[in-house]
Amino acid sequence: MFRKYFRFIVYLLLAIGISSARAGSYEDFFKAVTVDDARTVAALLGRGFDPNSRDEQGQMPLYLSLREGSFKVSAVLLAHAQTRIDQANAVGETALMMAALKGHTTWVQQLLDRGARLDPAEPKAWTALHYAASGPEPGTVQLLLARGARIDAASPNGSTPLMMASRYGHEDAVQLLLKQGADPRRRNDLKLSAADFARQAGRQALAERLEQLAR
Repeated sequence: MFRKYFRFIVYLLLAIGISSARAGSYEDFFKAVTVDDARTVAALLGRGFDPNSRDEQGQMPLYLSLREGSFKVSAVLLAHAQTRIDQANAVGETALMMAALKGHTTWVQQLLDRGARLDPAEPKAWTALHYAASGPEPGTVQLLLARGARIDAASPNGSTPLMMASRYGHEDAVQLLLKQGADPRRRNDLKLSAADFARQAGRQALAERLEQLAR
């Protein structure tokens, strides 16, 4: 009886130790991601830490590294064979979308070269082009278009990249989208056009140009 009890205690202590180690690794890993500590991330991955684990907010390591500008960590994760490039968070955002939103054009290219999906399979969904159009870097928009992004892709409420650029993005991105054939006559499910989006942002001159083009 004593031996059985002793073995049980030893097993319990080992289980607690393993659980604590895993918890420590989890915390260490995500802290390393946010502070761009690529050495710690690489070491934990080498010990078998899952590169597709989610933090307490449900965000993925690659997505987080691009959001935080932890590019050394991004490189480690992108090179890891088990990293799921198109892994999405609870609202459908991927690492490609975050890189596009931040205007990290070089990383957008690297993700695409690694096989990131350019457009979702759903007919109405947010795309990387929507995110790029909302961001600060027209070059990211240009890259995505050159790689075949759907220029008038419709979000779940029917909004297009042109609409997003008209309200949130760089006006050069608006001009680029128009030059490449974006349709200013489209309206989303709320019956709003790109001109309406521009007007909501106080971009009156842009709204007037878009209205003229939509006639």
